[in-house]
Amino acid sequence: MAHPVEGIMGVSMEKIREMVDVNTIIGEPITTPEATIIPVSKVSFGFASGGSDLPVQAAEKFAGGAGAGVTVKPQAFIVISKSGDVKLLELGAKSSPIEGIVDSIPDIIEKIKAFIPAKEEKESGKKDEKKDSEE
Repeated sequence: MAHPVEGIMGVSMEKIREMVDVNTIIGEPITTPEATIIPVSKVSFGFASGGSDLPVQAAEKFAGGAGAGVTVKPQAFIVISKSGDVKLLELGAKSSPIEGIVDSIPDIIEKIKAFIPAKEEKESGKKDEKKDSEE
């Protein structure tokens, strides 16, 4: 036979599960003519439960209780443009300078990629000019 505190814990956890699901963390997409925006949230929750058997002359009695708290905090938005570009727009400040540097790496890589073909085209043009002048 299950102890009554198990029933209290089971009901409490089930209620929390109803409140917090994947749709709370990754929200419903919002579609605009230019882009699709998906909200992302941080969900934190705490839970406590307890009880005690109280011996009485006539019969054993049980007393117990449970409590829970849930916090939902918006963290970011995923923006998908019609051209297929995906960006993460974070809310709030970075917790450390290193985090800011790590987050900027994808932008730096894109700038380098854009620079390399331009440099190759210039060098290719110079080679073609040399060949033309040699002939």
